[in-house]
Order: sequence, then C-alpha cells, then structure tokens
Amino acid sequence: MGKGPSRSIVIRSTVMLAIFAVILLIGLAAVLVNYQIVNYSFYQTKAISQQTMDTTLAANRGTIYSRNYTELAVSAQVETVYIAPNSIPDDEATCRLIASGLSAILGVDEEEVYAKTQKSNYYEIVKRRIESDLADQVRAFVDENDLAGIHLVNDTKRYYPYNSLACHILGFTGTDNVGLDGIEAVYNEYLQGTSGKLITAKNAVGTELPIEYETYVEAENGKNVVLTIDETVQYYLEKHLQEARIEQQCLEGAAGIVMNVKTGEILAMASLPNYDPNQYYTITDEMVLQSLSTLTGEELETETTNYRNKIWRNKCTVDTYMPGSTFKIVTLSMALEEGLISLGNTYSCPGYIRVADRIIRCWKSGGHGHQTLAQAIQNSCNPAFIEIGASVGTDKFYQYFQNFGLTEKTGVDLSGESSGIWFSTFNEVELATASFGQNFKITPLQMITAVAAACNGGELVTPHVVKEITETQPDKSQKVVKSFETTKRRQIISQETSELVCSLLEQVVSVGSGKNAYVKGYRVAGKTGTSEKIDDYVATGIKNYISSFIGFAPADDPEYAILVLLDTPSAGEIYGGIIAAPVAGDILSDILPYLGVQPQYTEEELATLDIAITSYLDQPIEEATAALIDKEIKYVVKGSGDTVTAQMPEAGTTMPQSGTMILYTGEASPTKDITVPNLVDYSVAGATNRIKQSGLNVRVVGNENAGSDALVISQSPAAGEVVAEGTVITIRTNSSEGVSSM
Repeated sequence: MGKGPSRSIVIRSTVMLAIFAVILLIGLAAVLVNYQIVNYSFYQTKAISQQTMDTTLAANRGTIYSRNYTELAVSAQVETVYIAPNSIPDDEATCRLIASGLSAILGVDEEEVYAKTQKSNYYEIVKRRIESDLADQVRAFVDENDLAGIHLVNDTKRYYPYNSLACHILGFTGTDNVGLDGIEAVYNEYLQGTSGKLITAKNAVGTELPIEYETYVEAENGKNVVLTIDETVQYYLEKHLQEARIEQQCLEGAAGIVMNVKTGEILAMASLPNYDPNQYYTITDEMVLQSLSTLTGEELETETTNYRNKIWRNKCTVDTYMPGSTFKIVTLSMALEEGLISLGNTYSCPGYIRVADRIIRCWKSGGHGHQTLAQAIQNSCNPAFIEIGASVGTDKFYQYFQNFGLTEKTGVDLSGESSGIWFSTFNEVELATASFGQNFKITPLQMITAVAAACNGGELVTPHVVKEITETQPDKSQKVVKSFETTKRRQIISQETSELVCSLLEQVVSVGSGKNAYVKGYRVAGKTGTSEKIDDYVATGIKNYISSFIGFAPADDPEYAILVLLDTPSAGEIYGGIIAAPVAGDILSDILPYLGVQPQYTEEELATLDIAITSYLDQPIEEATAALIDKEIKYVVKGSGDTVTAQMPEAGTTMPQSGTMILYTGEASPTKDITVPNLVDYSVAGATNRIKQSGLNVRVVGNENAGSDALVISQSPAAGEVVAEGTVITIRTNSSEGVSSM
C-alpha cells in the first residue's frame, strides 16, 4: 500500500489554504468596505434610483402685482404628462396605441412618443404644462384602454393676464419656469420658490408599489413682487405712444416713462415695438409683421431673428440716444446754480454762432434776434445755449454732467441697463454741441432721472420699479417681507435754483416751443427735443431724427415727470414740439386727474371745458329739453314723437360747451351719412366752420395760447370716415412758432 502525503506536505497545504482564505477574506472585506464605507453614498444613491422614482413637483411661482395689487403675472395649476417605459408592456400594438392616442390629444409627434416607449428608463416627458381639459382627455384615454405607464403630475404655468402690457418690465420665463428677462429674471430668487418631490417605490420589474410606499415633499411657493407700476398709467402711456408711432410711422419704435420725481418710483415704462410674454417668441406687432410680409426665404428668417431681438429690448434702459434740446434743462440748471446767468441775461441770435473754427447754426435759419433768458429757453435757441455752456466751461460742465448721473447707470432694478457714451475728448467745440444735447448719448431713463433732480429740489434719486416683496398668507393676505425705500444719491442744485428752473420751463409749455403739451387746468412744464441720429447718417447718408418731449407737473410743486420719445418718424414731421409734445399732453390729460392732481382752471379754460353727456333716452321730450336748457346746452329735436329714442352725442362721451345735442323721437334715428371732411393744415377757425357746416360738433385740443397762427395737425375721426350727425370731431392744434431745435 502506497504512502499518503507526508506531514510536511499537509502542513504546507494547510498553510497555503489558510493564506488563500485570509486573502479571500481580506478581498471580501475590502469589497465590503468599498461598497459600505468608501463609496457608500454612490452605491446607496444607485440602489435608491433602482428602487424608487423621483418626480419633481414644481413650486408655484410668486405673483407679480402692480402697485394697486392687480395681478400682472400669475402661476396657474396645470399638469405635465410623462410615461414610464419600464411599466409599459413590451408589446408593439400597445406602444403604438399609446403613441397615436397621446399624439392626437396633445398635438405631439407620434413617432417621438413611440420612440420614448421603447426606452428602458422610468421617466420620459411627453408634454409639459397642459390645461385641465387636455389632462382629462388623457385620463379618459388611459381608463378606456386600461393602459399602464402613463402618468400626470401637477405643474404650474406662467400667465400674463394683460398680455403685452408692461412686458419690458415684467419679462418672461422659460420652459423650466425660470425668469429669463425683466423682473422675472432680476427677482427670480424670490419668485421661483423651492420645488417639492414625489418619491415612488418600485419593485424588481419597475412597477410602482401601492401609495403607502410613496414619500411626498411639499413644494415651497415663491414670494410675490409688488411693482411701483400703476396699470392704468401704463395703459395710457402705451395707448398714446402706439397711436403716435403709427401716425408718425416711427420706423424704429417709440419709448416713454412716467416717474415720481420725489421718490424715483416708475409708474409706467413702455418700449415699442413690444411683445406678449405669454408667447414671447412670437412676433405680434402689426408694423413689424407688415415689414416682414414682403420678405421670403433666408432674408425673412434673418430679419425675423433681428426683429425678435429688437422687440425684447427695453429702449428706455438699454438703448442710448442723443437727447437734443431736452438736455438744455441740465445746461440751464448748472449755469443758474453756479450764478453764471440770471433772468437779466440777454442773447442775440442771428441764426448761427462761431465756435473756434466752426459755424454752428440755430434750428431757425433767420435766427431769434434779441431775446431774454426766458425767451431763449422758450425759443430753444441753440446759440444762446452755446453761450450759456461756454460760461460754465468744460471742467465744470463735465462735473455737473457726472453729478446728474449721466456717466453711470441709474441703478434701476432692471437687467441690461446701459450707461451712455461721452466724448473721448472734450474741447470748446464739443462743449458747444453738448450744451444743446448733441454728439453724446445717454438712455431715456438717465435723461428723465436727471430732469427729476432738476425739478424736485435738486436731489438725484435712484429710479426703481419694485415697491416690496410679500408672502401670501393662509388667509390670502399679503405679509411684507422686504420694502424698497427711496434712495437719495446726492444734492446737485439748490432748492432755489430748482424752483427757478421749474418756472422757466413752465413758460416753455405755456407760450414757448412746448405749447402742444399744454393741458387745461394743469401747470405743465417741460422741454422739446429733436436730435439727429448721426450714426445713421454716417452709415447710410440718410438723415434720421429722434423727436422727444420731457416735462413734469404740477410746475409749482412737481410730482410726476414724463418722457416721450419717437424714433425715426417718417410721416413728414420731425420736430419734437410738433409730434412728441402733443403725445405727452394727451397722456398727462388722462393720468393727472386719475393720479389725483387737482386742476386749477382759468376763466378762459372754464369757458372751453367739455361737457359730460348724460342719457336722455326714454325721457319725455319736454323733460329732456328742459334739462338741456338748464345746463345751457344747445339742442335740436328731430322726429314727431313724445319720447327721446336716441341722442347724439351718446351718453358717456363729452361735448364742447359750444356743441349741439340732437334728440331723436318717433321714427327718427341717427344714421351714418356724413363724411368727415379733411381738417389737417386748416386754421382752427376754418376747421371749426367746416365741421359745423357738416352738422358735426368740434372739440379743439391744444394750447389756448397758441394764437391766430394755430393750425390743425391731427383729427379724429379721420377724414373720409362716415359718421352720424352730431358726432364730436376732435382736432389738435399746433403753433407754427417755437418748434424744437435740432
């Protein structure tokens, strides 16, 4: 019988097995340490991801309110549709049914949905943020076909109830509900809130377990932003700007601002063309669409992109311009503050002035002759202001330019603000052109902020559009968590200088170049401007202009400043005094009464005030005529009935005191059979006579001090329209004197 293994072999084998076992144990321990200690978090996350499914629950984005707590941007509850491919049976017919059904309901591509059903993950978005009617159709489709793997989860969608109103202030959000522009972007951290989660457990094959295995982490809704914007003031600003833009064919748009001069609160800010933040990628502006309608192919695509970028720009804060003669307010303020000029100063204007080796001409070719300081301001005389600027000198002039905040951003709480462009050198000639607002650029917001300082007692304030941040309480009340107070940056001129500036600028509107901004019953002050777009001329050889007006009211205790800017008017007129000042006047006539500024009428103004028309319908003719006689309103009765069946003008409108009311009785009724005559370029007297001969009423809008040379510059309804007898035709007058400088 053979011998077995020797003892030494057994010992060696045992030792080797022991060593091998120890190595295995050490390796296993190392693996366990790696999984359970070193990379515990990584593998834990991986395991959880295989055993659970996370669904993000979007937080309600905070509301953006106007100063009156009107909702301007809100979040509404919607739902997002997703599929879980691992929960869908591996069956071609079922996948095709899901793809075709969801495609038909949601308007998504069928093949894309089918491709998502073929994936091996647990979460594929089909369509985000659908309304409740579509969500109900999806649920019905799932129930009718007993389908698995199709889910809906609560989500939120941003809405802007007033569409394009204040769009450049509000901005918009992207598909992920994050702010991309305007207040939505600047205050995103307050508005966005914190998303919640729905964590659902799954078994080995990826099927969701019952609801008791779910974990729900509630979303934290965003805070609200309350603006300084007044939606009514914003409406009137946009309305009149758009009307002027169309009438004057302003190819590059228009802009306007209304600001509280004492607090810096912006009550309205508009930039045209604008957009609807509900569909911010879609061009909706009619003038832009008309411009694009003649293009095709690649040219259309390029110009569409260019216009889309243009309509997103806020001209008030991003675009710079040469302010022209509106800047004379700043030149006047600095010279008065330094004691370099006074009301006793006089100036002689032959139509030009020599500066170094240059001849700089006045806007009025024949010149203004001999004039006082007040008259030079009323006339917007360039040579006079070149003399005023020269008295200040380059160093002091630039120091005031800085003090008025024109070399830096205003600090407004909106994104993308520009800071302006100043001269690279500043010599005698450049001082001359700067004195009347040419050859440097600032933003409209910088300009109105500087003018606010000139009229509010001399303090430069920081403009802002946000009033406070609030949280919505369970009882729906608002808890203020942060307020934004007035920020006063520095004193620039004295109270006395500011009061004198206000007085002189009031005369510009009452008898000077700003006549067309006059509003009955209100003391309006301001300055017109017409600046050449020199960059355009250099590039194209074509002279284009920006027409503007900047002013404030009441002149004796300024509260509200207004700026109106018309960019590249092409309908014929270019002067700010002719086309921009009337727009400012129309806006002020609407917003000053609304803002509670009390009118103070002169006897002459009281005699020309419009009458508010009340209803006389269904009244006995004797009672109606007696009421009209009592109100000293002229009237005509048509028909043979005993009761008033119709009237012109209609109730709720206004009529001048010199107008005639027409009362209809019996079978008589107003019919549209009168063609409105053309009144533009007629004198007021001539236009009034034409209207009355046509059986219509006339309402004259414009400065009572315009004088005998006043001409009609616009009318509403337009010439050629067919209206009923007694309709009120509104005409706006203009003076041929005192238009703004270049």
